[in-house]
Amino acid sequence: MALGFFNQPVAAQEAPVVIPAPALDLTETGSSATAIFAGGCFWGVQGVFQHVNGVTMAVSGYSGGAAETATYELTGSGTTGHAEAVQVNYDPAIISYGELLQIYFSVAHNPTQLNYQGPDRGTQYRSTIFAVNDEQAETAKAYIEQLDAADRFEGPIVTTIEPFEAFYAAEQYHQDFLTLNPSWPYIVVHDLPKIAALEAIFPDSFREDPVLVGSL
Repeated sequence: MALGFFNQPVAAQEAPVVIPAPALDLTETGSSATAIFAGGCFWGVQGVFQHVNGVTMAVSGYSGGAAETATYELTGSGTTGHAEAVQVNYDPAIISYGELLQIYFSVAHNPTQLNYQGPDRGTQYRSTIFAVNDEQAETAKAYIEQLDAADRFEGPIVTTIEPFEAFYAAEQYHQDFLTLNPSWPYIVVHDLPKIAALEAIFPDSFREDPVLVGSL
């Protein structure tokens, strides 16, 4: 069994899946672009993307609802429309949107689980891509169709694509949670194996030292 980050085995309750790269990808210019991904608890999703080469910032937060309900306590009720999400800023010259999608579907979460991931239940934990433009939406849609046809997962991909409206950064204590709390039982069981899987499956994209948010 392969070992990776913090010597955690490449295994988790939500096992990673080796999948093909997107046949359709974006060609982006400039040195900065943004993607918004939701896939269960944002601790692990943020932690994964913080270890990806070309990612310049990954912030945990909330998307899908109104500003006044963008708090952990209210989002946790499952009634605000928000999903726990991660805003990923990246350099398209180093990593593409399609490559981020591949990591998102492969190791960051289980895309066959719609409104839950592992022990977490509710629409706030939904599998959703918040597309910031039509090109992202088209790329994500094509990739989902490609992955369903490849039949690598145990069931159909249920990830939804929602138009991006706003992102609200989560409370400070949620930022960099995986890095700051590597012995937290939830992190050990559910999230450190994702980092190990990232290193094992995407070694060329893996960075040992995460890019951290620090103080907002």
